[in-house]
Amino acid sequence: MANTGTIYLVGAGPGDPDLLTLRAARLLDRARIIVHDGLVDPAILALAHPEAELISVAKQRSKHTMAQEDICDLLVRIARSGEDVVRLKGGDPFIFGRGGEEAEAARAANVPVEVVPGISAANGAAAAAQIALTHRDASSIVSFVAGQCKGLKDQDWAGLAGKGRTLVIYMGVKTAPQIAEKLMEDGLAPDMPVAVIENGARPEMRVLRAPLAALPDLVEAEQVVSPALIVIGEVTARDNLSLAALAQEAAR
Repeated sequence: MANTGTIYLVGAGPGDPDLLTLRAARLLDRARIIVHDGLVDPAILALAHPEAELISVAKQRSKHTMAQEDICDLLVRIARSGEDVVRLKGGDPFIFGRGGEEAEAARAANVPVEVVPGISAANGAAAAAQIALTHRDASSIVSFVAGQCKGLKDQDWAGLAGKGRTLVIYMGVKTAPQIAEKLMEDGLAPDMPVAVIENGARPEMRVLRAPLAALPDLVEAEQVVSPALIVIGEVTARDNLSLAALAQEAAR
């Protein structure tokens, strides 16, 4: 189809424009149509070409601007009109970004599609917070799960969290009470260290810490909002040890 445009599924990373890939930045600069998520930082959208049309398909809990099927149809329709379209997603398109569904829709419609990976929210936020998701002394396994989905309590998370493991929970702010209850019912210690990273890799980033049992109270008391990640495991306490050592050194 000679007059068909290409759909570019582009990862916007965790929020800092400096963490975009060169490929992503170049596509933003030349694209005339950008379909973006609500959590894409305005500083990244500011890099778009001045004449680009920005179409928001923001999703919020229980309130979607556009259903996923409609987003897929929109991308295909734009490409079939002969225009390239950048589908801009926070983090990486293929990690809880529904990029797989959009790529499948493009292939089914015989429309060219390219995936431009981004730094995932987990990698970017943890790095900004200086939390090593794996550590020789604390964790050799890291798992990613979604905390906002149907049948949360029925999911099998056995073995994903505990000694020597790190569990990263996306979209878990609203379900923090159920998450804490579920993990403790599955045998995870109530005093397991937890970090909540809000607005990771952005100027307004906050890193909040508590034991697992206090996670719901922490989220409520601090009024944590998305985008935020919950990291569970001993790795979340290791930088506290370093900070404590620095404080002791400074006090001498």
